[in-house]
Amino acid sequence: MTASKFFIPSVNTVGQGALDVAVDDIVALGFKKALIVTDKPLVQLGMVANLSDKLASKGIAAIVFDGTQPNPTTGNVDAGLALLNEHQCDFVISFGGGSPHDCAKGIALVAANGGKIADYEGVDKSAKPQMPLVAINTTAGTASEMTRFCIITDEARHIKMAIVDKHTTPLLSVNDPELMKAKPAFLTAATGMDALTHAIEALVSIAATPITDACAEKAITLIANNLRQAVKDGNDIDAREQMAYAQFLAGMAFNNASLGHVHAMAHQLGGFYDLPHGVCNALLLPHVQEFNATVVADKLKLVAHLMGKDVAAMSDEQGAQAALQAIRELSLDIDIPQSLAGLGVKEEDIPTLATNALNDACGLTNPREASHEQICQIYKNAL
Repeated sequence: MTASKFFIPSVNTVGQGALDVAVDDIVALGFKKALIVTDKPLVQLGMVANLSDKLASKGIAAIVFDGTQPNPTTGNVDAGLALLNEHQCDFVISFGGGSPHDCAKGIALVAANGGKIADYEGVDKSAKPQMPLVAINTTAGTASEMTRFCIITDEARHIKMAIVDKHTTPLLSVNDPELMKAKPAFLTAATGMDALTHAIEALVSIAATPITDACAEKAITLIANNLRQAVKDGNDIDAREQMAYAQFLAGMAFNNASLGHVHAMAHQLGGFYDLPHGVCNALLLPHVQEFNATVVADKLKLVAHLMGKDVAAMSDEQGAQAALQAIRELSLDIDIPQSLAGLGVKEEDIPTLATNALNDACGLTNPREASHEQICQIYKNAL
């Protein structure tokens, strides 16, 4: 095995009370004025005001940018950057799920490197680290609070740009399950399936290592054991905490082993139709893994075992089918939509979606290469 690198933020605080610990850490770092990158729902819930008050009590000023869209855009990054420069903020806080985190990364990266966020599409295109970023998570799914991945929709091209750059890794990540309580069941389900996709794609990735395997395997087990309960009862703090750990572990896995065709294809659905990322992943996951099963049946059999299936007497091929069944059962149990057509995806758009998916950096580590025709067929199978 060739040498591998392992990326993770310098400090990661997880568990009940993590937010208060993080505020103290921010004070110790000496920052004075934050740009809080968030979205309007979190402002309306009063969660952003609570964070601002905690910072103010420690002498830290905060300017709020709440213009992040569910699929953050180049325009969102530009608007946030203008606000940061106007108020001369010395660091950035992302507060929310994957959308605010990705938007904040885009803002912080351009603030430090100049140009436009589209200049950094691809792998390690920046010259220097982004402006200091503290990423405070409020959902259990994307793991964007601790990864080097930044996904931004290019409004002109109607595609999601995958920016994979060590310089977008946050300085500090925060996962406090208290911030995740009472989130809507649909959001909990979608983000949870996103985390499962991260773990499974990392496990079957051609860049997997024993370290990423360990993270992915534990994440899969935690998700299988806790996601249904977190969806059923959003105030179950234990289920929320276990999902926080699960999504963080899945993030550790894919941040270093990368992903595969599920994400490469899901990004295009999000960019083209503005669909929820986690739902797109959930729909595509069993179809892409069925395609992969011819080369990673043994790993998928392990997935089935981790998700509670009795695979002891099964062949690798049978075990792989059991994994697909387990994924579909979980998806059904938490009311994930079951067809792309039901989300408005049109068959005539599939060739364009497939072309864009094959240009997405996430597909480079999929265990089985796919042709344009094969990607088209996977999309069609999910319709």
